[in-house]
Amino acid sequence: MVSRAMNSGKSNVRGWRWLLTIPVFAFTCHAQVTPPAGDGLKPNPAAALRAFEPPANAPYELGRGDEITVNAIGRPELTGKHVIGPDGQITMPIVGAIEIAGMTREDASLAIEKALSTYYSAISISISVDQYTSNQIVLLGAVEHPGIMTFDKTPTLLEVISRGGVQAGGTGVVGQSEAGSKPSGIPEECVIYRGNDTMVTVQLAALLNEGSSLANMRLKRDDIVFVSGRTSYVSVLGQVTHPGNLQLQKTSTLADLLAQAGGPTEKAGRNPTIEIIHQPGTQGSRTQLISFKSLLQKKSIDLTLQSGDILYVPESGFNSAAYTFQQLAPLVNLFTVSALFTQ
Repeated sequence: MVSRAMNSGKSNVRGWRWLLTIPVFAFTCHAQVTPPAGDGLKPNPAAALRAFEPPANAPYELGRGDEITVNAIGRPELTGKHVIGPDGQITMPIVGAIEIAGMTREDASLAIEKALSTYYSAISISISVDQYTSNQIVLLGAVEHPGIMTFDKTPTLLEVISRGGVQAGGTGVVGQSEAGSKPSGIPEECVIYRGNDTMVTVQLAALLNEGSSLANMRLKRDDIVFVSGRTSYVSVLGQVTHPGNLQLQKTSTLADLLAQAGGPTEKAGRNPTIEIIHQPGTQGSRTQLISFKSLLQKKSIDLTLQSGDILYVPESGFNSAAYTFQQLAPLVNLFTVSALFTQ
């Protein structure tokens, strides 16, 4: 589970247009933990998410577009319905415009009472919300129904994603265990943007598998939820039962991928040498050789896979490094296009 957070800033839905760069992540098999440099402690990802989540009992703050009723006890001429304008203000008789956006109902009542106190003695104001129009979340990315969602209560991450509906081919999903199977509708990862300089990455699938309540973390008004829309694949070729493309998840291991491809065939021999051909720009476009027996041993393997890589199981007698990236160039081109652009 990885999370990133920057300094908090003021929420602004209009700021979503700056989301033009989508990060690309590598997928590591048999990850090895390396202590951070220096004497500092590595931040706890769960702690960062908890700090990002608003309190459960936080009072609602009125926002632009909210429809409210102002009740003035004993003063029917002051009682009425209002819509908070784009400037955050409502217009009251006698005193005119009063800014109340960003205030709680109690604070807004006091602000109106203060404005009217010059003309009325012992005035008592209460505010009720008729429609929570400003309580909005923006959902973007690989979802069936992107756009602005309105809530009449505190929105949660799973509620937002379930309303949007994750597209088939979205980023790694829970329940993807067989080649060609369809995603279950839970993205592996999403990013929440708050304002123009605050964001956090949520490893949603991992949180759900752990049973963490942070998977359904509370959101704040004007948050932007981005679901990555690119599925990562590797190609498993050669002497395997079901050659083809397989979805690459962050928890994928080489043994898992070979198992999903049906395992080596008899023509591969008892201990084939598996060739991992990395795409240009990843791992220096090198080819790694790993024996099949080493996968059965409980030891760490230095292996990092990325979308477009090829796992090749040669026929017995051809287990040499002669099958290099250049010799498999036609296959590389064919399956790279399929892996990188299949949605």
